[in-house]
Amino acid sequence: MFVHNKRLQYTVRVAGPNPGLANLMLEQFGGPQGELAAAMRYFTQGLAEDDAGRKDMLMDIATEELSHLEIIGSIVGMLNKGAKGRIAEGVEEESELYRSLTGAGNDSHITQVLYGGGTALINSGGIPWTAAYVDSIGEPTADLRSNIAAEARAKIVYERLINVTDDPGIKDALKFLMTREIAHQKSFEKALHSMQPNFPNGKLPPEPQYASVYYNMSQGEGDLRGSWNQGPEWEFVESPQPAVDGGDGLATVDLPKGEKKVVEQMAKRTMSDPTVDPLTGADLGAGAALTKKG
Repeated sequence: MFVHNKRLQYTVRVAGPNPGLANLMLEQFGGPQGELAAAMRYFTQGLAEDDAGRKDMLMDIATEELSHLEIIGSIVGMLNKGAKGRIAEGVEEESELYRSLTGAGNDSHITQVLYGGGTALINSGGIPWTAAYVDSIGEPTADLRSNIAAEARAKIVYERLINVTDDPGIKDALKFLMTREIAHQKSFEKALHSMQPNFPNGKLPPEPQYASVYYNMSQGEGDLRGSWNQGPEWEFVESPQPAVDGGDGLATVDLPKGEKKVVEQMAKRTMSDPTVDPLTGADLGAGAALTKKG
């Protein structure tokens, strides 16, 4: 059960309308790193979670992310207040109104015309929100790592938004939201490491002959060695050659007798003749026919 409190989790104070900034803020409303994506990611994970502690944590954080969505949406709404009225009532000359919407050099005129200055579920480029942003896979050790990374990406977006506004009230609210991303990272990491062991992900063990091998697949100037590919843990293969399993590196399939005959028949029918030099459409377009005729 959800019960909505009409007060925001954090007070929003906007100094004045700014439709260009409102458009940028939509990145955290309907974008891939935004609050709706986070809420849906954790909410769906929580519904499927069997561990009581992780379920409680996921539902708490999912609900808080909806509160953050409301904060961002309120900021967008306040920033669009003036432009929303002007475009709805047509109180300015067309050229003046257009300049007021595009003065920040972004696409705020699109969101104003299409959505009337409303808080649309799109990102700052106008792309609609999609459930494809929710990347849960149903394995806690994998999902928690993905959640940690998602919170880290959201923090970076908030940092960038803070850097593009000089509105002190908006900066203050964005710093709160940015800091909550850090708190959520910590909770997810604690939950991850409360499961021991938690690596590798899932149940099946790795194939031991490949689990600690580093293949130098990108060779040449710039090759570097470090803890990621050297030391007692690693077997470093300088020049890996197909196939690393000792086979010939070719793909084969054992076909039933009837299918094998059909495949051979198709291969024979579609076989190319390397001795033929056909006249092609490209040749005709380049004037080959005229050359031969002349």
